Amino acid sequence: MEWLEASTENCPVQRTLDVVGEKWTLLILRDAVNGVRRFDDFHRHIGLSEAVLSDRLRKLVTAGILNTVPYREPGSRSRNEYRLTRKGWDLWPALMALSQWGEAYTLGPEGPVLDIRHTDCDAPVRVVVECSADHSTLNPGDVTARLGPGARPRR
Repeated sequence: MEWLEASTENCPVQRTLDVVGEKWTLLILRDAVNGVRRFDDFHRHIGLSEAVLSDRLRKLVTAGILNTVPYREPGSRSRNEYRLTRKGWDLWPALMALSQWGEAYTLGPEGPVLDIRHTDCDAPVRVVVECSADHSTLNPGDVTARLGPGARPRR
């Protein structure tokens, strides 16, 4: 069976996009990675409607990407902060890769909004693909894609 004959129903890219593949969801995740926790802060910073924000936050909590932690300001009702779970933090490399691509191909002359650097040496951070045997950075020509055990024929 070849790639074009395989069903994509079990494709991890497709399944990931089903969960986080919407613009507002990715922007919420971007902000969560950068320390935003509260509904009003997400709303103010991203600029989407309260209804859409509520829906996206609920979906991220249901998916186990964010969890809620109650807090209460003096004199106010109890509310929830939204914090990344381990599953949510595991999306950080994907967000970094999107940012890296954007800096290379869509950035204006003013430069990036955030300058992400390694704390220990102050070098810029970049996303790379490497094999699990710790070989050097790989390019698309360095890899072979084979159908995996989840491949099924297209219907």
